[in-house]
Amino acid sequence: MSVMDTALRESLKVLRLSGMLETLDARLAQAHGGELGHLDFLQVLCQDEITRRETVAFQRRLHRAKFEQQVTLEEFDFTASSKLPAAQIRDLAALRWLHAGESVILFGPVGVGKTHIAQALGHLAVRQGANVRFAKTSRIVAELAGGHADRTWDKRMRELIRPDVLILDDFAMRQMTAAQADDLYELVSERQGRSLIITSNRAPSDWYPLFPNPVVAESLLDRLINTSHQVIMNGPSYRPNKRPRNPTDKNGTATAKDS
Repeated sequence: MSVMDTALRESLKVLRLSGMLETLDARLAQAHGGELGHLDFLQVLCQDEITRRETVAFQRRLHRAKFEQQVTLEEFDFTASSKLPAAQIRDLAALRWLHAGESVILFGPVGVGKTHIAQALGHLAVRQGANVRFAKTSRIVAELAGGHADRTWDKRMRELIRPDVLILDDFAMRQMTAAQADDLYELVSERQGRSLIITSNRAPSDWYPLFPNPVVAESLLDRLINTSHQVIMNGPSYRPNKRPRNPTDKNGTATAKDS
């Protein structure tokens, strides 16, 4: 290793350009072999650093998203049911709704793949540089309720407002208290212009009776429903297709109960 190579390596360490440092030996070999001119050498080293930083940023956003599973749209089996709105879902994959600050509501019976699609759309958003947060709606409601108890409600609300996309899984599962409804109203109101992805076993028209105050329900759901792309997911359960095969089952299908 030449004195100049050593000096370059030390400079990269001081500048914390680890992307360049990791590929330096390979790039120097290319340069010494005549494959790279001076400007080409500098350009590819800069691109190596950019790639490293983009990868680190992507992994950081992915970690903050708190997905239950890191699933993608590419691995979703659209052939599982002819009733799945494949064209509509693929259109949503273009993320025009995200750039417009619009929301997505995925609703239908249990097990058809709503949570998979929600997380897959979230994964696409992360890949495009968006900050995403996934959570069960019951967990969000509990977090905000805890904020009332320990006087951290404002801080918790700000953390839920911040992401470009907030995924509320299993929305409208059960009757809500007045306090829970008020918290959700504040959350949806404060996120005006920022995207939500909501999954629900109930159609949006069936959400209203779950809110004790009709005025709050009307105001909240009007804001939510009328600015959202609604996707009706129907068909048989998607989950049995994802079960591990049971080697003792002669028919090749698992016998465990689908939860």
